[in-house]
Amino acid sequence: MDVAESPDLQAQLAAAVHALNHASHPSARLAANQWLLGLQRSPQAWALAASLLACADHPAPSADLLFFAAQMLRRKIQSPDYPLPNNAAQLLDALLVAARRFCLAPPRLLTQICLALAALALRAEGGVDGLFARMPHLPDPALLELLTVLPEEVAQDESGDTGVDSVTRCRFTRELLTHAPAVLEFLLAQSEKPAAADGVPLHERNHRLLRCLLSWVRAGCFSGAPASALAAHPLLTFAFNSLQAFFSFEVAIEVMTELVSQYQELPQAFLSKMPYIREVLLLPALANRSEKIIAGLTSLMCEVGQAAPGLVAEGSNEALSLSDALLRSIYCTANVMYSFF
Repeated sequence: MDVAESPDLQAQLAAAVHALNHASHPSARLAANQWLLGLQRSPQAWALAASLLACADHPAPSADLLFFAAQMLRRKIQSPDYPLPNNAAQLLDALLVAARRFCLAPPRLLTQICLALAALALRAEGGVDGLFARMPHLPDPALLELLTVLPEEVAQDESGDTGVDSVTRCRFTRELLTHAPAVLEFLLAQSEKPAAADGVPLHERNHRLLRCLLSWVRAGCFSGAPASALAAHPLLTFAFNSLQAFFSFEVAIEVMTELVSQYQELPQAFLSKMPYIREVLLLPALANRSEKIIAGLTSLMCEVGQAAPGLVAEGSNEALSLSDALLRSIYCTANVMYSFF
């Protein structure tokens, strides 16, 4: 019997994970943590974690155990201390099966599985193209989460000693961006779906779409796009319209602020929307003292002003509307701070 399939080892792992999360005595948690660290360093951890995620037993392994298995795979993949197994393609397939299986599981489990997939795509030969070739088989919730974390893997990798050099990171980004048109088409199609078409509430789906769009904007998905096409892109309209929804407001602000900072052609397009932003979004927020909305809009307006000082200096109606809106925001913020002190 394969050591990964050993009931004894799986039972030990389950007991250690339970103790780590639920034991009342600190010494029990410490002992469980030490045992789990030792297991993570062992060669059999690869197959053991993969087998748990693929387990079809009833009842299924606990949520804590599944989360630990996915997390252990992600950490082993990302660590320079553990070379990838020879059967990296099989590991990729196993993780994709897990993503399909747990697409509607608690979000933290799906996120760990997708993070492991992203880490593997960065490090395995032909990982990006191999992953995208298999993506059509994923349900939409799993595909959306995977597409969200893929561009973020480069930034996460740069933050620590993961053994991936800058050449590999640049190659990964270039390979990702070759798939950007298809990703944007997918996001647009998702944004046009009717409410609850996939069982996910509309406000939650829109928030996830904006998170994914933000990841790809930061990766440079619109690089090389003509200014007119970028300003009129329906996903920008989707992000702008999302400002009116409280649940998605913050991430929509992040998307547009990132776009304005990256693309010099966009401030003019945003200036043309300033009267609407001022009248429909900012003034009601000022009247209601909605600090989150005021802060977000102020951040966006400052970014527009910094990106296009020449346009503001021309004194157009839109530029005056921007200046007026900023002054109102500053005045309101000053009043709030004065009242606080």
